Amino acid sequence: MTDVFAPARLGPVRLRNRIIKAATFEGVTPDAVVTDRLIEFHRTVARGGVGMTTVAYCAVSPEGRTDRHQIWMREEALPGLRRLTEAVHAEGAAVSAQIGHAGPVANAASNRSPALAPGRFPNPQGMRMTRAATSEDLDRIVDAHATAARLAIEAGFDAVEIHFGHNYLVSSFLSPRLNRRRDSYGGPLENRARLALEIARAVRDAVGDRIGVTAKLNMDDGVPGGFWLDESLQVARWLEEDGSLDALELTAGSSLLNPMYLFTGDAPIREFAARFPRPMRWGVRAAGGAFLRRYPFQEAYLLDRARQFRAAVDLPLILLGGITRLETMERAMADGFAFVAMARALLREPDLPLRLRDGARSLCVHCNKCMPTIYRGTRCVLEAGPESG
Repeated sequence: MTDVFAPARLGPVRLRNRIIKAATFEGVTPDAVVTDRLIEFHRTVARGGVGMTTVAYCAVSPEGRTDRHQIWMREEALPGLRRLTEAVHAEGAAVSAQIGHAGPVANAASNRSPALAPGRFPNPQGMRMTRAATSEDLDRIVDAHATAARLAIEAGFDAVEIHFGHNYLVSSFLSPRLNRRRDSYGGPLENRARLALEIARAVRDAVGDRIGVTAKLNMDDGVPGGFWLDESLQVARWLEEDGSLDALELTAGSSLLNPMYLFTGDAPIREFAARFPRPMRWGVRAAGGAFLRRYPFQEAYLLDRARQFRAAVDLPLILLGGITRLETMERAMADGFAFVAMARALLREPDLPLRLRDGARSLCVHCNKCMPTIYRGTRCVLEAGPESG
């Protein structure tokens, strides 16, 4: 059986082990550039033993951010990003930049720019209507992904992860519920998948074999009429045939319509409500259950769905979703997965990989109270730590 802690290759990159820190928005970039807190966040995780940590979220354009406080890839961001990658490398880990466009998940009010989507529909993030992306918009966004990947190389990243999940822009185009277009980007799956394939190819052409290229793909959206397993399996096959990716990370859920489908566990409605002004706070507490639905947590809750992809493609796969135990990682390796990705458990214990190797157990209780902390510095609320102002 493959050793979780043995070195492994991700395309041209050598990782010291098969554990990846999954992308979780850190919430510590108020001016859309790297801060010392962001560097320390990833330095700490790297010191804790992961093979690679993922910086989230590096938007490819200003309107592609979920809000204006997120980093977007441009020359002004490079000095800080270089300091970050150097800090991670000094701890012996690799580092990836998650690049993408938020599309309808973007907060139009915060960004002061319309949220782009396959068509027009209400955008709950900014309480405005989305704007249907034109073919010119899509051409620009494809090019912007390539530019972001080239900038990632300049900044010293070892890999980029392209965001094809959670009903961000590419995911919204994949969704038959959200994509009602009648042009070459809508209708049959081959049209709805066109944007994903164009972006993946543009990124690969931009970087060659200088860095690794992965993508985070929804297996299903978790909403009626949304993107589902059968279509996702076909998209995975097309991505494999194109040869643009070194690995595929499998995810689920919709940040726009059903976020708890990805996280599972307790729904932190009260904690989210506390982040809003008082009139809105009452509304969130009263109606939040319709948006933050409750799904029972179980270890490796995406594994059964992900096994279908393992049977369908030879592309290296990254297993995500409630992985907190060494035996779960070993089971993933035995099932043929190349890597495992962790997120929430590392917020509480950044050194969990080292401790798992010594026989420890994760202290994460899956309360999901870390989720609302993204507004002032993502952290585990059960561990001591200051909030940013």
